[in-house]
Amino acid sequence: MLRKLFFAAAFALVGANCAMAQDKPTSKIKTKSKPGTTAAAPAAAPATDWSVNYAATITAEDLRQHLSVLASNEYEGRETGQKGQKMAADYISKQFAAFGLSGPVKGGANMHLQQFELERSTWAAGGQTLQMGGKTYTWLQDYYVRGVTPFQTLTTVQPLFVGYGIEQEGYSDYATAGDVKGKDLFMMMGEPLGADGKPVLSPDGKPTRWGQASPGTKLELAARKGARSVFFVDFSPNANFARLAARLASSTNAPIIRFTDAPVRYAPGIYVSPAVGYAILKTKEADVQKYLTAVAAAKKPVASSFKPASIKIKTEKKREMFGTENVLGYLEGSDKKDELLVISAHYDHLGVKNGVVFNGADDDGSGTASVLELAQAFAQAKKEGHGPRRSLLFLANTGEEVGLLGSEYYVNHPIFPLAQTVTNLNIDMLGRVDKDHEGKGDYVYLVGSDKLSSELHALSEATTAKYTPVALDYKYNDPNDPERIYYRSDHYNFAKNKVPVLYYTSGLHDDYHKESDDVDKIDFPAMTRRDQLIFHTAWELANRDSRVVIDSNKP
Repeated sequence: MLRKLFFAAAFALVGANCAMAQDKPTSKIKTKSKPGTTAAAPAAAPATDWSVNYAATITAEDLRQHLSVLASNEYEGRETGQKGQKMAADYISKQFAAFGLSGPVKGGANMHLQQFELERSTWAAGGQTLQMGGKTYTWLQDYYVRGVTPFQTLTTVQPLFVGYGIEQEGYSDYATAGDVKGKDLFMMMGEPLGADGKPVLSPDGKPTRWGQASPGTKLELAARKGARSVFFVDFSPNANFARLAARLASSTNAPIIRFTDAPVRYAPGIYVSPAVGYAILKTKEADVQKYLTAVAAAKKPVASSFKPASIKIKTEKKREMFGTENVLGYLEGSDKKDELLVISAHYDHLGVKNGVVFNGADDDGSGTASVLELAQAFAQAKKEGHGPRRSLLFLANTGEEVGLLGSEYYVNHPIFPLAQTVTNLNIDMLGRVDKDHEGKGDYVYLVGSDKLSSELHALSEATTAKYTPVALDYKYNDPNDPERIYYRSDHYNFAKNKVPVLYYTSGLHDDYHKESDDVDKIDFPAMTRRDQLIFHTAWELANRDSRVVIDSNKP
């Protein structure tokens, strides 16, 4: 819910521990006093709030300058492992060096770069086959595959039918399936629907986590049970498999990038058309609809007569290793330099598709430019004798768009101990005004502030109240929010490792992950005010006497 915060400045959380200086008087003043009395001392000049001074160095002009480079066609969409991403890494590292930030990575030619390897897999030309009953089916017309499948060579598969593939209290399609480890499952998309079209397993008629839009929930469950693969079919009357397959063709054919030793979270999914589904189950539409009606009426699995046919399948992939890099800029603190505040954003985007550059100005060129401006402001403060007490790491992550891989690599190979990392402030998409806030004044969505530390949440609100009239909107902080934003950016890898996080975003918009996400649509004045808010919060976290306390662990 949108919350406009205009608290009194008496919130003493902010600025209490910041460096202070007194202004010198411009002239000497002589005073007289009567015998036996003491002259009153001149009033002390007000302390300088250096947070205000250095927040003001964050400007729309500087943000535009950085973003016009990073989100230009020359940088080719900054796809992980590609030329544009390397160019962006070089630009960011040179900016860090120019600000006076050190490179903390040992052993490399450029100590600002944390380099590592990933695996890229693509479908082999002509390497996809699905055969059954002497008939060969067509890739991206009768079936498609999501994920990394085990069928590098032509393999005979005997699927096991498991209904909807749902398991929860009072309903389990796995109850009579036995041990499914190493087996290939066949299940239906979605969940049981009543005659009114509403989910019968839902207390309020809304789709549950097993619904049509969430095959990942079923694939994750199947992986935990050890299944080798899952065949999916959508038997709903409104299904249009051919149109769906065509719409997903680009992403289906896109490379999959991962760590070679990554644990398997999702079983690979093979999606087939209703016609192929009927052939696999050796049945016809009327019998399937009768089964679906019976399940919905019973609100629990019912026995079926389906005996799946054997399938021959090959989904061959080519695999190659390539290098990529996070970019790190380090600013050492003073008396609390062993404690660290991380300010992060991802600088990769989607690259070039069908000859069109996806510039990713908002996603996340805006966050990257913001990190550069914040770094410059803190570096200038230190040069002028007002540096932070705690150290700061400015972290530009690669590989976010392909699975939060850069931040995952950092937390698994931290340059500084995570136990000494007090907070991660993460910025992802900060340059737009979404439809919910058009004409309503400054705002920013805040995610994750209360997940691990109620003190961090209070500090954030108090900082906002003292310094800026920016409304904090917690819409995406709701664990039940369907967008699940909390799990979709780099802060989540820090949160999983018990580092308190604040994630700042201006929200989703119509240009999200489209070629139209360009610099000319960025609202630089609004972005500047948001960045200044982030700076004030970072300043307080870097200078307060004690680190924020971890006192909660919400999902």
